[in-house]
Parts: sequence; C-alpha cells; structure tokens
Amino acid sequence: MGDRMTTAAAYAWLDQRWTVNLSTLFTELPLVERPAAAAAAGFDSAEIWWTLDGPTPPRTVLDELRAAFTDAGVRLTGLNFDAGDMAAGSKGLLSRPADSQRFRDNIAVAVSLADSLGCRALNALYGNRVEGLELKVQDDLALENLVLAARAAHSIGATLLVEALNEPEAPQYALLSSQSAVAVVDTVNAATGLGNAAFLCDLYHLARNGEDLPKVIDRYADRIGHVQIADAPGRNQPGTGTLDFGDLFGRLDTAGYQGLIGLEYKPAAGTASADTLGWLPRELRGSARAH
Repeated sequence: MGDRMTTAAAYAWLDQRWTVNLSTLFTELPLVERPAAAAAAGFDSAEIWWTLDGPTPPRTVLDELRAAFTDAGVRLTGLNFDAGDMAAGSKGLLSRPADSQRFRDNIAVAVSLADSLGCRALNALYGNRVEGLELKVQDDLALENLVLAARAAHSIGATLLVEALNEPEAPQYALLSSQSAVAVVDTVNAATGLGNAAFLCDLYHLARNGEDLPKVIDRYADRIGHVQIADAPGRNQPGTGTLDFGDLFGRLDTAGYQGLIGLEYKPAAGTASADTLGWLPRELRGSARAH
C-alpha cells in the first residue's frame, strides 16, 4: 500500500482538507513550537488535545499558546476539553463523579480559547467506567455535563464532538463502538434542542474495534462532525497498515462529508514527525477546501 500512496494516481484521494494533530505529531517540540513546525511543513490548520496544566491554566499560558498559533498563521480547528492525565490512563472526566467538577471548570476556559483562535469544534472524551458505581449514575452525569458543554459550544457557533475509543487500548472507556457514541450524540441533541452535537468518526479507533468502516460511514454520515485518521493496527501514518483510505475517503465524499480530516497518527518509534509526511505531497497539505 505504501507504494500506491506515492503515485500520481493517488492524488485524487489525497486532495482532502487536512488538519494536523499537534498532540500526536511534532511532539519532539514543546507545544508552543509545534504550530510553527506545522506551518513549516506546509499545514495551515491544526488540532490539539488539552495538555495544558490543569483545567484552568494561568492566563499567561493561554496567551502564549494563542500567540503560537497566530504568529505561525495556523488556524486551530479542533480542541479537546480537559480529559485528565491521559498519559496515566485517563480517558475523560465528564462521566466520573470525582472528576466532574474539573470538567465543568474547564468548559468556559476551553470555549474561550477555541473562540479566540476561530476554532469551531470541541471534543469531549466521555471517561473510563467507575467500578462499583451504577452505570446509570455515570451516564446521567455524563449527559448533564455534555449538555453544559454543548450549550457553551453553541454560544460560539461550535460543534460538540463525541467519539468512541478502541477496546484493546482503552478497555474501561464507556463508548467502544460507533453505535454507542452516536447514541450519546442523539441524546445530547434531544436534550438541548440545539443540534450541535456530532460524532467524531475516528477511523483508527473504529478499525481497532473491528467495525465495518464503510458501513459506519454510510449509516452515520449525517451525524459525522469530524474525521480523524491513523493506519491500523499501529496508529502510524497512512500506508503503514491495512486501511484502504482511498476507498474510505471516497465513501465520505459520496456521503457528503465536507469537513476536515485530522491527522491523529503517531510517528513510529525513533522517527521524526516530518519524516512521516512523505505520503502527503506538500502542495496538498493545506485546508483550502475547508468550510
């Protein structure tokens, strides 16, 4: 598959609307240096996880991050709400009673940061299950917090994203299928009446869960608010695994998806981020087709 990716015939599917995830790529640099690195590599759009210091970091930290994006001429297109210490295994806060207030404290801060950089997509990771606590208690709390987040996102014209993760890597996470994530999206939209919750269709996570990706796209096309990619099973760049991205992107186009494709893959061990971008011609790395 790697050879096919570099041929001129492959450019038809490479001509997408790309945004680079600065929490998985260019991580050899401090966060505030990554927007400039992305720009130097030819990208004009980027997304990030919440890796700042806690839910309410100092204004100076937020201002430095804003300046890093604006000075580089890179638009922030996606931002995660605080999901806790992900390096330690946290996968979100909003369904967990002990962590709920931390999530709520972060809502206004994250929305303000997103708004200041023109970002109109905020991702809320649901959280790992709490052993011994009734599922309904966790899910009711999650709905309360997602409604708060959806309303805050709506105040700046943004979409609230909900995603499924994969069971091999996140076995305690609450949403381990496209069906479960979309059900939450529908519940939030019904509760708010705003219609701004949407499914984050992460093709890597769904593939690791063994889902039929073409069927997921066809079934949930009207709920997809964002797409992220990495090849499976290694979570590295396209061409290193088994996914047929040409077919998948063609299906997304046919289904009417006009949003961005987030490059949320990780360089193989010992490989610099820039060295993993050869599959994507530099002249196609911008997001000019994005809405």
